[in-house]
Amino acid sequence: MFALKRSPETSDRELIAAVLDGSDHAFAQLVERYRDRVFRLLGRYCRDAVECEDLAQDVFLKVFRKLHTFQHGSQFFTWLYRITVNAATDHLSRASQKRLRLVEDTAVFERGDERDDDPAAPMHAAELAEVTRRIVDAMPEKFRTILILREFEELSYTEIAAVLDIQLGTVESRLFRARQRFKDALVRQHPELLPIAGGEVAGEARGGKR
Repeated sequence: MFALKRSPETSDRELIAAVLDGSDHAFAQLVERYRDRVFRLLGRYCRDAVECEDLAQDVFLKVFRKLHTFQHGSQFFTWLYRITVNAATDHLSRASQKRLRLVEDTAVFERGDERDDDPAAPMHAAELAEVTRRIVDAMPEKFRTILILREFEELSYTEIAAVLDIQLGTVESRLFRARQRFKDALVRQHPELLPIAGGEVAGEARGGKR
């Protein structure tokens, strides 16, 4: 039997090897390590906590069944994210829900907009969050998903390429087009909010990993 280290430093590779060797404990550790991230990502697509919990269980069941196909050519979490995104979009499609119900993290917008001395700041953030949800709701799935992975999950371009199984150049072009669609919609529908948006999702220069 594969000897699993009993250490908080146990790597994903070691856990995977132990799972494939028959260790239920190792799989429980993998689930514990990534459950919150999976649940959070599913929450970008669905507001219902019970529904998200059911989807998370489906995701980890698929992970367990397909773990032998993971080739270690990329990070485990990008492979897991791919399964999660597919599960979420398939679920929405089966339910005939044409609109993605994005639950945004308003901190994304607050980072670039220091308004500590402005008592109206919470109102502005809430208004922008609601507008953002409506705009992203109306986007085609491939643009919604790439915005979620980049702007809300803050994945690097390389990680997004691994999750979506596309070329790095495709990530760049698709993200550019998604941001441009967002910006165009914001300009067209809510030009008064552009200064508040601060260019985050609208496609202005932003920091972070590439």
